[in-house]
Amino acid sequence: MPAESLLDRLAILADAAKYDASCASSGTAKRTSKGGRGIGSTEGMGICHAYAPDGRCISLLKLLLTNHCVFDCHYCVNRKSSNVKRARFTPQEVAALTLGFYRRNYIEGLFLSSGIVKSSSHTMEQLIEVARILREEHDFRGYIHLKAIPEADPELIQRAGRFADRVSINVELPTENGLARLAPDKSAATIEGAMAGLEQEIVAARDAKKRFKSAPGFAPAGQSTQMIVGADAATDAQIVGKASTLYGRFNLRRVYYSAFSPIPDASAVLPLKRPPLIREHRLYQSDWLMRFYGYRPQEVQQAAGEDGMLPLDIDPKLAWALKFREHFPVDVNRGSREMLLRVPGLGVRAVDALLAARRHRALRLADVARLTVSVARLRPFLIAADWRPLALTDRADLRELVVPRARAEQLELFAAWRILLPCPRRCLRPQ
Repeated sequence: MPAESLLDRLAILADAAKYDASCASSGTAKRTSKGGRGIGSTEGMGICHAYAPDGRCISLLKLLLTNHCVFDCHYCVNRKSSNVKRARFTPQEVAALTLGFYRRNYIEGLFLSSGIVKSSSHTMEQLIEVARILREEHDFRGYIHLKAIPEADPELIQRAGRFADRVSINVELPTENGLARLAPDKSAATIEGAMAGLEQEIVAARDAKKRFKSAPGFAPAGQSTQMIVGADAATDAQIVGKASTLYGRFNLRRVYYSAFSPIPDASAVLPLKRPPLIREHRLYQSDWLMRFYGYRPQEVQQAAGEDGMLPLDIDPKLAWALKFREHFPVDVNRGSREMLLRVPGLGVRAVDALLAARRHRALRLADVARLTVSVARLRPFLIAADWRPLALTDRADLRELVVPRARAEQLELFAAWRILLPCPRRCLRPQ
């Protein structure tokens, strides 16, 4: 038994888990139990310090089973050569903590990861045991997200999906060269092979559910992954391309981006300082463009500069519009949904509202203004019943017109907000 108290170990292992961003649970199915008496039903949600679809901020217990690790990934604070304080929980302790925090209304579920002790398969068995204890011994119906270890026996990863709502496997870095250089104990082929096996099991379970109501569920919230941004030389264009490939091959629910954060006693091969936090935000916005706005990956990559990096002072949607001005202005009374979604300042809900309203009357600029934060940003890119821009898209100073000086100040505040708030919103949608 470790010399530290339970509270001491909780402080160490909860802090060690903060580098993993992939803990959202949107899309999971509600679990039911006999008589409806199960503990912790969260009705399909249970997000660790993130936002639910209805805007609520909800949380789950997020920690490592242990920060001991036999791997020596350069970017990881818990690598075997790192000089950090080590701690470890037993599966029974993690289960007891989860139930205790839930009963006090602090959490709605569990996100559990771990360093690698003894072997990948041994560690995976320990993670699964936590979920088994909660589900079978305590009838816990709350959300459980397990971080799978790709080097573990495939049968163990399959077993994890029977207990967990979501199972995720981190690709870690966007390029194979970066992974080989910074994580020599890991293999891109092994990681993607495990993700492919997990996807096959998810698809098979869904097919079985359609035919047999009694078929056991398997990771109903799907799988997700995470990429570290700024630890290697990968450009934003490469990261966007990698994310698109992962979505297409493995039908992921989410790709999460985590800005590299300098760690104590860092390896000499790592950058000396973190990338701008706004870079992570821009990648999330590019992700939304591909998933909800109909942009092809190549189009998002076109928003990047010649160096392959997305601009930091404007979002990728506006960057694309400024680069391809020939597609604008778009008539709000005649334009297609696809083109209206490309107007900077118009989000998905705003576009749907415009499409519904224009069936009954011609829309004016004031109608559009009610659906957006600032109509000034919109005016050069749209036509309304009472508004037509006078060749504004041809102006050399158009960027300055739509990105006022105050915008730069907002970016500074955003970076400060991300550092100070314990519960940052990582996926603000582009407008």
